Amino acid sequence: MVKKFYPEIDNVYFINQYTFFHILSGSGSIQVDFKNYTDWQDKAIYLEQGQYIKFLSDDFEVRKIEFHDKQQFYNKEVRVLFKHLVSLGYIDFTECADCQNFLSKTIFSDDASDIIDISSKQWYWQNPFHANKNEYQVIFDVKEIIDNEFKNQLSNADLTNLISENGYEAQALVKDKVGLTIKSLFSNKRILESKKEIAFTDKSIQEVAFDMGYKDPAYFNRVFKNNTSLTPAEFRKNFNFQTSDTFTQNILELLKLHHTENRSLEFYADKMNLSVKALSKKTRIKLNASLGQLIRNELLNTAKRMLLQGAPIKEVAFKLGFEEANHFSAFFKRYSNQTPSEFKN
Repeated sequence: MVKKFYPEIDNVYFINQYTFFHILSGSGSIQVDFKNYTDWQDKAIYLEQGQYIKFLSDDFEVRKIEFHDKQQFYNKEVRVLFKHLVSLGYIDFTECADCQNFLSKTIFSDDASDIIDISSKQWYWQNPFHANKNEYQVIFDVKEIIDNEFKNQLSNADLTNLISENGYEAQALVKDKVGLTIKSLFSNKRILESKKEIAFTDKSIQEVAFDMGYKDPAYFNRVFKNNTSLTPAEFRKNFNFQTSDTFTQNILELLKLHHTENRSLEFYADKMNLSVKALSKKTRIKLNASLGQLIRNELLNTAKRMLLQGAPIKEVAFKLGFEEANHFSAFFKRYSNQTPSEFKN
């Protein structure tokens, strides 16, 4: 069933069924599994069971589809949408005319399963890992092994035995296509699930450590801090999911108000009553990006919005504070991989 809803700010929405999100409008960022994303525009987002999503402003309008038929997920082609390895499982909505056409006609439809097939084809066409279909299946076989075995402290020999039946040199394939070793993916998964246990349950840190396969809680504390810069206790205190994240809201609001006339880090640090170093560190921890990246994202989003509304390139350049239109065009091409004219067309 396709539903439209208006999420509450800072409410944690736990995903109990495979779910598709299309964010129709809104500002600020969304958080998925402790990572904040500001580049959700024009993307169709797919989340699997066990994940969560949180909206960090109060003006989002979202189209959501929950998929109740589990049979379709036995199709290995579908895994690419949900079992993503390193970020959100998404497809670029602007490049998928079939997706847009389908959703425009099925806003109140009871049968939305076809969007899965359309999106799977689009994902393979986008080919983010630059792999062929057989290689993708090996990568996602490895992902399923990680999901099932992450609590076990596996040796390299154990890993080799688990993945050798695929008929590929899976270790080298995953490192080449994903950019991470299988050992690192195991470690990342274990830390992610540890974060969820710490943030969303009242288990003791010792209980979490044992549940995640760590025999020594002190060792778990060290590993956790090395990965997050916080101890488990500090993380639990810092991530109180029942309270508002005022820092994130404040910095995103400042960027929204001032990005067209001010790109200075000192300006935003002064507004937040922090040093540039402290603001930069906190921004990276909270928003999974540097302050410079967030400013560029705001500039690009405003530019794209104006261009789609028909504004001349010179007018957009002037609005965003560029002295020359060619400076703006170079900036736009560098960060979006196309010129403003190509984007408009």
